[in-house]
Amino acid sequence: MRGEDQQQDQLFSYGSMEERIPADHPLRPIRLMVDQALKEMSGRFDEIYGADGRKSIPPERLLRALLLQMLLSEGLSRDR
Repeated sequence: MRGEDQQQDQLFSYGSMEERIPADHPLRPIRLMVDQALKEMSGRFDEIYGADGRKSIPPERLLRALLLQMLLSEGLSRDR
């Protein structure tokens, strides 16, 4: 079963991501593009994931995490 893609801004934080990340940060436009692409893929995710069983980690969250990991690791390897 596919889990819901809910943002937990206040889990262990005293401010939202919007407050902490500068408005001109280069990841902001990438996030907008990724969110739009994932929204378009939502129907396909619904088809892939079954209706029964325990909820999974939402594929949107996994894909965002992998993309962020790739972008940050690429940036760090260039700095060396």
